[in-house]
Amino acid sequence: MGSRIALLIAVPATALTTVSAVAQTYGNHPHTGDMMGHMGAWGWGGMILGPIMMIVFIAVAVVVVVLLVRWLGGTGHGGAVHGPPGRTALDILKERFARGEIDKEEFEERRRVLGE
Repeated sequence: MGSRIALLIAVPATALTTVSAVAQTYGNHPHTGDMMGHMGAWGWGGMILGPIMMIVFIAVAVVVVVLLVRWLGGTGHGGAVHGPPGRTALDILKERFARGEIDKEEFEERRRVLGE
């Protein structure tokens, strides 16, 4: 559980560090200076791509948070398969025999062991 908490702290910290580094790199480009005005080096493309990238970033952040919560809570779809309540061992044994997972001799032996 400790490694999951460490991961929960490390992933957002790494993402924030990366975003900060990218912002510093493109924010102070030496060839653009202040001559580009308020739109910077991206021009009109920044006005269109900016909101789209913001929506994509928020969507990715939400997906990451949901996956982390599922992983930490253990409520994912990859858990053990449980049958409906009320199924007996004999019911499971009959299903395995019907699917061909076990032969008749093994079915009879296991049924005898179960006392049914």
